[in-house]
Amino acid sequence: MTDLDLLHFEQLKKDVQAQYLKEYTPSYDDISKWKGIDIIYFQEDLRKKAKGNISEKSFYTYFKNSPVTKLPRIDMLNLLSIYTGYDSWYEFKKQHLFAGELLQETEDLSEEDIQELEKTLENSQILPDNEIQSKKTVQKEQENIDLQKSITENQIVNQNQEIKNQSDFEPVKPKKNFLKKNAWAFITSILVIATGLLGFKDEIFLKEYKYCFTDADRGTSVINTLEIKVIKENESPILYRIKPGECFKYSTKDKILKMEIRAPFYEYLTVNRSLENAPEEEMIELKPDDYKMAVNYFSVKDANGNPELLKQKRKQLENLISNNAIIYQVYDNTTYGIETLDKQKYITLVTTPTTSLKNLSVIEMKKDNKGKIVSIKFKIASTDEKNK
Repeated sequence: MTDLDLLHFEQLKKDVQAQYLKEYTPSYDDISKWKGIDIIYFQEDLRKKAKGNISEKSFYTYFKNSPVTKLPRIDMLNLLSIYTGYDSWYEFKKQHLFAGELLQETEDLSEEDIQELEKTLENSQILPDNEIQSKKTVQKEQENIDLQKSITENQIVNQNQEIKNQSDFEPVKPKKNFLKKNAWAFITSILVIATGLLGFKDEIFLKEYKYCFTDADRGTSVINTLEIKVIKENESPILYRIKPGECFKYSTKDKILKMEIRAPFYEYLTVNRSLENAPEEEMIELKPDDYKMAVNYFSVKDANGNPELLKQKRKQLENLISNNAIIYQVYDNTTYGIETLDKQKYITLVTTPTTSLKNLSVIEMKKDNKGKIVSIKFKIASTDEKNK
């Protein structure tokens, strides 16, 4: 990567911005200021014209910062180049050459590499002819000595006599008692086992309980991520998040278990269990909040671009959501964490037919005593997240 490549990428970003502005009117002309619904519409146009997609995280990494310090992957560079009307990233650079710039398929060795190679050649040593001849002579003499040793007729055999003399004078060693010899090993092993039992006594006496959750009205698995808060006396609560369809496993040696269970589309539930005679597995029913479920249903319902269905969808959401509702869109990046929308912007977002709407998920929803939704927190997952 060179500085010229980074300059080319800044050119490409301007061309991408210009291409989008030919047909659309975002909140700002400057692409670095786009967010929320502007990014969603741009992703949709990119999919339509270049048959590919970039994640929201990549957009914030490469378009929110200018100038960038590193290039995206080549597939993203090719995709953006195709969007602006070129066959590839190489073709784009070829049409935007700077003064004196030459594009090369392969690069020659650098001056530093050449100097290092010359230095290596200068330092290499070649043995002189007389030294090589000397080494060969020594090797030949060694071979002759080995050959002489292999002729058994010229050697005196005295092996049996040596073995006999050795056995005559070797003292007989008394055998030690096995228990005395290994006494310290046995004592050490017992001490290690005892220490282990003392150190892990709590884990040994732990008992695991399994709790699964079902929709009380439909008899199906709960459709949301659950937040389970375990309350213990004189201790801070412990929060667990359970994915839809999964069960909660909890190990404890306590005799009582208290849990607070929350889910976006279900009523809040407090569970108190005496564990002395409790079963190890239990199914807990959660009562659905039909009002919240209705808001979620109309948010993600696909109207297929039908004007009448979209009009009906807007009307239903108008009735369900309070005019003063606070709505948050959550992002998975450090650059821009949360964006606030008003009621009308949210309704416009969820009634505009885009493929990104399929990835919308509600994180949290609250309503007032009149039943109107006063708070919504949602997220539009990237394609990478959906594939996990």
